[in-house]
Amino acid sequence: MTVSNLVRTLPALAVAGALVVGTPAAHADNRRLNESVAVNVYTIQHHAGCDTEIQINPQLQLAAQWHANDVLRNRALDGDIGSDGSTPQVRANNAGFVGTVAETVAINPALAISGIEILNQWYYRPDYMAIMSNCANTQIGVWSENSLDRSVVVAVYGQPG
Repeated sequence: MTVSNLVRTLPALAVAGALVVGTPAAHADNRRLNESVAVNVYTIQHHAGCDTEIQINPQLQLAAQWHANDVLRNRALDGDIGSDGSTPQVRANNAGFVGTVAETVAINPALAISGIEILNQWYYRPDYMAIMSNCANTQIGVWSENSLDRSVVVAVYGQPG
């Protein structure tokens, strides 16, 4: 599914990124939050002058899922490097993606995280903004996980090789 299709199907609230996830990881369905992150990246890319259609990629989504679970369970982690020393590129390659990747990570010390909180963490970081607005990143995988006192969102951006 293309992100532009998501733009048309998600309610305005999701596009604005104001969704809140409020259930523990064992029972959570964060699909709408994950899709709203992809929609917001699509919007940022188009504001940057990109004319490409960013695509949701299941391999990148799997790499994002692995890292989100790792960061949720390992409190010492707060960035791109996994508890096993893996990088976003290694995780994407292990998930079957061929190409170059970059990653953004949002952590909130609470049960829930909203699209606004995610964007506030990413938008004002020049390195993350450069990743999100890079027109060459034509594929994306987003995953989020929650526990009672921590929420993690990982987006992996891909440039197919």
